[in-house]
Amino acid sequence: YALRTLGSEHRFQTRLLATGAIRDGTIQGDLILSGGGDPTLNTDDLAAMAAQLKSAGVRRVSGRFLVYGGGLPEIFQIDKTQPEHVGYNPALSGLNLNFNRVHFEWKRVSGAWVVSMDARSKNRVPKVNSASVRIVRREAPVYTYEGADSWTVALGALGNGGSRWLPVRRPALYAGDVFRTLAKGQGIALSAPSLAKSLPKGQTLVRHQSAKLPVILRAMLKFSTNLTAELVGMAATQARTGQVRSLAASAKAMNRWAVSALQVPMAMADHSGLSDKSRISPNAMVALLSRKEVRAVLPALLKSHAMRGADNKVQKNHPLKVQAKTGTLNFVSSLAGYIDGPGGTTLSFAIFSGDIPRRSALKVSERERPTGGRSWSRRSRRLQQELIQNWGKLYSG
Repeated sequence: YALRTLGSEHRFQTRLLATGAIRDGTIQGDLILSGGGDPTLNTDDLAAMAAQLKSAGVRRVSGRFLVYGGGLPEIFQIDKTQPEHVGYNPALSGLNLNFNRVHFEWKRVSGAWVVSMDARSKNRVPKVNSASVRIVRREAPVYTYEGADSWTVALGALGNGGSRWLPVRRPALYAGDVFRTLAKGQGIALSAPSLAKSLPKGQTLVRHQSAKLPVILRAMLKFSTNLTAELVGMAATQARTGQVRSLAASAKAMNRWAVSALQVPMAMADHSGLSDKSRISPNAMVALLSRKEVRAVLPALLKSHAMRGADNKVQKNHPLKVQAKTGTLNFVSSLAGYIDGPGGTTLSFAIFSGDIPRRSALKVSERERPTGGRSWSRRSRRLQQELIQNWGKLYSG
């Protein structure tokens, strides 16, 4: 959907704009950090933009520091039925950072708990002011969200120390907070970020471009990044229709396109498949994978799926080569893609399995690591391996 709409050369852009001229190192007006829907923007990218701003001669801003994420709808979370603290279910907007997650770390120092929130990336670990966490004396729930990216964590769950990524619910302000810290490191003083409801007119001082779309999609499929799927899907809908009202509306636009362009019926509730309201049959999935225009681009984006023996060890010289995408929810497992056999035959396949009554019976507090979930998933993966082995024997000449 995205490749057909945006094109394989598409790059997402994040910009720094000034509403006034630069005089004696000072922007005579506001500075705006404007998002272009980039799902991969990270702290190192913002650091490079701060360095470029300094190279442009900026040292101060006479006006406000604004952040604009209105290029796409701001969505509180992808799926409201998921636990509120899981990092794979973050907020979405036109301005996103670090997959809209903040790093929370806790450790004991001199008998007391020390907690920190940061926006770490490969090269930098800036502290975050726009998110906070407070330790509360309780056993459960482990996390609660109190609004404005403020969290509480249960003392009884801290153990001896650790860390995890928490979702961000105000992504544009989070990105602005981190950029302000990075700009300070370049000697540029900025006020606390404020949210711009519309994008002011201004001169572009710095422009950051993402990798090309196929690179982004390949990483999305490798790491199952829900945020990337949703942002790329909404960007495609916006380019195709001129507007995106909601995530559900964007998914419906994609469904209509799939029917008209590929003759494949589907009823997705989002673009990532995180919602269990999404529907597509195995036959329809195989029909989609078998379309000539899909086979021309998708195999190069999918990761290799290792074949394993009965001992679960990877069989490096297995005659079947599989490129596929997994899909996992609690007591739901899927695998879909392509099998290349030794005789030159390529098969399209889709395997969907699930224990829906068991899934439906879970409480919200049980959904991150349900009892029996891992063993059920192992059996599902074993079934997938056996089906692929059998299909390879049947259809590889």
